[in-house]
Amino acid sequence: MTAVRKIIALLIIVLIGLPILFGVIWVVGLTKATVSSEFISELPQEIIREIPDIAEEIFEEGQNERVIRDENTRAWFRAAVEAGVSPKQLMTDIGLLDWLKYELSDSLDEVGEILRGERRPRPITIDLRPLKDILMRDEIDQYLMRVLEELPPCDEDEESQWIRIGRWGLEDRELPACRPDMEVAREALTEWRMDAVTEMDNEIEIFKDVEFIPFGFSSALPVLSSFLFVFPALFIFIGSLIAATSPASFFRWSGISTFLGALPALLLAFFVKHVSLWGLRIAPFYSSDWNTWSPELQELVFEKTSWIPMRIIDQVFSPVVTVAGIVCVLGIVLFAISLLVRSKPRGRAVTSAQATPLVTPEKAPEEETPVKAEIDEKVEEEKQQEQAQEQEQEQEEEQEFEKLEEEKPQDDKADDEEPEETEPDKPKKKD
Repeated sequence: MTAVRKIIALLIIVLIGLPILFGVIWVVGLTKATVSSEFISELPQEIIREIPDIAEEIFEEGQNERVIRDENTRAWFRAAVEAGVSPKQLMTDIGLLDWLKYELSDSLDEVGEILRGERRPRPITIDLRPLKDILMRDEIDQYLMRVLEELPPCDEDEESQWIRIGRWGLEDRELPACRPDMEVAREALTEWRMDAVTEMDNEIEIFKDVEFIPFGFSSALPVLSSFLFVFPALFIFIGSLIAATSPASFFRWSGISTFLGALPALLLAFFVKHVSLWGLRIAPFYSSDWNTWSPELQELVFEKTSWIPMRIIDQVFSPVVTVAGIVCVLGIVLFAISLLVRSKPRGRAVTSAQATPLVTPEKAPEEETPVKAEIDEKVEEEKQQEQAQEQEQEQEEEQEFEKLEEEKPQDDKADDEEPEETEPDKPKKKD
């Protein structure tokens, strides 16, 4: 019967409790990561502040032959530098830095305040139309034309490549580092920018149709999601209750089940986190949008911007690791309680033995078992039989003594009585 109970408990825990616990750990961890103000508000603003300096470093190192071995790519960087306008200056002239530092940053500040509970939720709209207008401004055309003027003239093959790019778009083609017909180049570059702008949304709306949540999203949603742990805890509790034969075994089943349910989530979070970082280093920017860039340029851009995806990956998976670690510790604590509960009776027996070393084994406190109860009953029965036999012997001896008394002669009785009469007179003679 005990084996059947353990099998049923094992099925409940393994097939229901542990999978639910694994999923809840990931849900709670990812919820905590994605609604935090550090992830949605503070990290984007830090990226915005670093963009101009990152662009300056890329343009500076892009001319180095030891960094960029592709001649076509180095030619573009040299022409951009010889144009006389730095990337930071260009961003300032077209108004991109102002839009990033003021309009976008202000919206992100409001998002962070709502997430932290400093203000009531309300719809926040990030308008991307000014950014679209910035990307289509004439200053960008003028800058690109000045860069093209610094390039050598195109041959027939390179000129045909520019024409195909103007008609069909950039797609997977690489821009030749030469100066084509300016009208053809203007048409090709304008088409390329228009395709990029068209794919962008006009606005991004945040907190649409969101009611008031006390204490802010960053605090309330992780707390609310934590109540999901009730479901796996219920199944683990039921399974442990079915399999347990004592309080110690109940805590042992609960602790081991909790630990085994959280350990895979912890290992998977560590694995995904480090594999993601490794994948970024091995194959940076593998999407088709980056196929027109040389491998050296991709490596250079990744080197300067690698901290951004690393911060994002760390921000996403670290809460999952934390939640899984807490659940593992809880499982260890429950298992430790089972050891304490099991060893408690032993501790009492040792203490009583030390306090009363002469206590016989029969009188020492022991746990009652069916076998011991039968032995005790037999011992009691034997004691009672011995006592009954002793009583019978005493009665027989008394009867024999009475018979002897009756058979004695009368003279002996008189002699026996005389000392009894003279004995009280002895104290008077002494006086």
